[in-house]
Amino acid sequence: MGWRLGYDPDASVFKGLVGGDRWAVELTDAEFSDFCRLALQLADTVRSLSTELMAEERIACEQETAHIWLEVEGFPKQFDLRFILLQGRRAEGGWAATATAEMIQAIPALKVF
Repeated sequence: MGWRLGYDPDASVFKGLVGGDRWAVELTDAEFSDFCRLALQLADTVRSLSTELMAEERIACEQETAHIWLEVEGFPKQFDLRFILLQGRRAEGGWAATATAEMIQAIPALKVF
């Protein structure tokens, strides 16, 4: 599988969860909302640049809010995703391209941002 993503609107503090094969971190509602919104925006940005790049060109794009920093890196149709929490407890994680693609497809089904 390579990725985990979850949202519990009834949880008291940590409503979201992101993870990989052997790790996971819970996120506050604000962190999780920002994570999902930025991940979708970055994926759209990288894909939209496909006509501007040569086939062998890699690209990196990043965005951040007060809560979280995200970066996508790779090719327009196949890219890795990384994040770093910026407030309170510190955590970072990431996913390879295959897991990233699957997770990006799953994000819209979780909640409205």
